[in-house]
Amino acid sequence: MKTYIVDAAEGIAPASALLSVGGVVALPTETVYGLGADALNPAACAKIFEAKDRPLYDPLIVHLPDLEWLEKLAVTSSVALRLAEHFWPGPFTLVLPRTTLVPDLVTSGQETVAVRMSAHPVFQAVARAFGKPIAAPSANRFGRISPTCADHVVEELDGRIPLVVDGGPCAHGVESTIVLMRGHGLHILRNGPVTHEDLARFGTVRDSVTDISAPGGLTSHYAPRTPLVICDVGVNPAGSLDVEQASRLPALQPTGSRDGRPTFPAVGLLAWSHSGEGFAVVEHLSKTRDLREAAANLYGAMRRLDAAGLERIVVEPVPETGLGVAIMERLRKAAAR
Repeated sequence: MKTYIVDAAEGIAPASALLSVGGVVALPTETVYGLGADALNPAACAKIFEAKDRPLYDPLIVHLPDLEWLEKLAVTSSVALRLAEHFWPGPFTLVLPRTTLVPDLVTSGQETVAVRMSAHPVFQAVARAFGKPIAAPSANRFGRISPTCADHVVEELDGRIPLVVDGGPCAHGVESTIVLMRGHGLHILRNGPVTHEDLARFGTVRDSVTDISAPGGLTSHYAPRTPLVICDVGVNPAGSLDVEQASRLPALQPTGSRDGRPTFPAVGLLAWSHSGEGFAVVEHLSKTRDLREAAANLYGAMRRLDAAGLERIVVEPVPETGLGVAIMERLRKAAAR
């Protein structure tokens, strides 16, 4: 199979046509690129699992073409409707009891379904043209770094899917927030652009929990091939690990020195606030320490470090406030491998 990339202006019609005949197509969303198929067609959704090497126990998010589809696919409540009306279209996913219209394959046999509406104009145009819900997890091999541009999709799925619609880089760069409605509380199953603070006005918000009923809920996920470690002992102001810190991270023993400082020629740094002096390759999440910019840059920076032929990637933690919670959640899953 040859994988073609088409730009957004030319991609709406062929993408809709592929979906209509049970095919799969990679589409941009405001979070990451998704691999879409007809959510009501189990045979079509099976192609998503096949292309991604995704285990069948990991459910899919269903993207709605409009709000009218919500009550066709899920059992709602007044709070759920308020959340949908406030945060949709946008990077927000609701987990609700499903109706019988949703195939078992989509929910991995569970009694809940994850639903959202994308705000990306290309995804919206394809959804409107297709006219039905689209199941669309991230367009990458299972457990790997999510794609935030069309080239990333090709790196992951070349020869496995027929079409990628190029809508440019994704605005948010991390996947949607996932919230489970349980009683009168909101349980965050995956942190994302819609934060704990954003949700607080709609009810009691519980801290994030690990739950494989939610997409991306596995302990290890979003991982590069290169081993990654979070440097929670810190990076010194000079931009390199000092000897004492290195001794606390046996996998990061320095292999040389320069001007009395240890160097790590086979180690890359994903930096937040430090220069990264002494490391072979440095990627800065945001030189202005902007968490939104950091989120948008996260997966691209991880991919570049992964492609640099390093022995290990060190990550400097970001502040766990606002969007920083979602960034650190992804990094801990990447490091869990």
